[in-house]
Amino acid sequence: MSAAPDEDIDGFFSTARTSGREEAVGLTDESYRTFLPHLDDPKLAEVRGMTYEEFAQNRYRAPFLRDLLSYWDRLYREPFVGVTSDGVVREGLYAPPGTPPSDTGDGPSEAAVRFLGMLTPGELDAVRHDMDAPQWRAWSNPEFMVYRVGLRMEVLAPDKTSAIHDLLRASLSPEGYAQVTGAMELNGQLGELVGLPTVMNRHSYWFSVFGDPSAGARGEPWGWQLFGHHVALNFVSVGDRHVIAPVFLGGEPALMDDEGPAREPLFAVRERLALELAGSLTDAQRARAVVYASVLDPAMPEGRVHPADERHVAGAFRDNRVIPYEGIPARQLDDGQRDLLRRLVADFLHLMVEGRRELALAEYDAHVDETRFAWYGATDGSQPFYFRVHSPVLIAEFDDHAGVWLNNKLPARFHVHTTLRHPNGNDYAKALIAQWRERGE
Repeated sequence: MSAAPDEDIDGFFSTARTSGREEAVGLTDESYRTFLPHLDDPKLAEVRGMTYEEFAQNRYRAPFLRDLLSYWDRLYREPFVGVTSDGVVREGLYAPPGTPPSDTGDGPSEAAVRFLGMLTPGELDAVRHDMDAPQWRAWSNPEFMVYRVGLRMEVLAPDKTSAIHDLLRASLSPEGYAQVTGAMELNGQLGELVGLPTVMNRHSYWFSVFGDPSAGARGEPWGWQLFGHHVALNFVSVGDRHVIAPVFLGGEPALMDDEGPAREPLFAVRERLALELAGSLTDAQRARAVVYASVLDPAMPEGRVHPADERHVAGAFRDNRVIPYEGIPARQLDDGQRDLLRRLVADFLHLMVEGRRELALAEYDAHVDETRFAWYGATDGSQPFYFRVHSPVLIAEFDDHAGVWLNNKLPARFHVHTTLRHPNGNDYAKALIAQWRERGE
């Protein structure tokens, strides 16, 4: 089964198309302050002081967003199939989950049980969902909520917010937790930069629990979801496996530069690995890998640049998207380049704890000969760029974006969106859960 075609939205999305390779050049990650809006800018003054609910209602009245929200709602209500390359789900790609050792505790499930035990009956009703509930697919990236799912962290008592952080810390690797909370902090920084802390702050996120975490130590499927502006994680535990997908992480700006010790941009390692790989390509390899000469290449077909997603194709509400392969096959890379590609994939998977991460990498290794690496833009880091790693079991994207709250009208290196999915039916661990249930565990 294939996803609904995009042609019906090309008309109102076509205004986002821009031409001219040179226009996207020269915006570096150090220059974002050049594009800070004045605090009396009408687009800021109009919404300053609004609660998140009032801000959402303000946004819902915009004609363009009414069209976009209607389109997203149609996608959300489709039965789940999974991302595919041609509309047909390939079976048997994911190794079945094993039974967790009986003599070990499960840190995430224990943290989830502690969190749930702190909540009022009304809060429990809001935060808990069945394992197969459609709300898994309601996550989104905008500053306003598209769907209200779960509990809003910023309105919870501090001890309950801390308990959510304990659950995140138990579920993620140390570097993964640091990156996720770094993105949350950057969201708070953006809110302060534009004078809208009631709209964007470090806890303007929705949190839900799915299934019964108390049965997690026995391997029963359960999970949690966190989503909001520039952070969306879907975590599932089933058997001895963890799946963290879909993932959306981003930042505008994707760095802090004004307080405390100097910190690298949020995706510094990812950028370095990608640029090292792209810069290592021979002329022949580059001809295969570089799909478009610029992120604004006029050769792109109508609709390829989306006004909300720009170039990334695996974001919110795209659970059933058909994404054809493009770029250079990994088998046409030399050993050093394939190692760089694997390290790049590992950086996308570093949200997972050790052991679980290696299981996901093993699935990537099993399909490396079918993996493609695609690049848009110059390969020397002189321009904003986009890349995608696409295999039967993984899609990982990186995209430099134009400003939303900052005033750069063209893509810049300081506004980044990244996505991660497990295509062919294993987003939200659905393929693994089906295998677990078929075994009658």
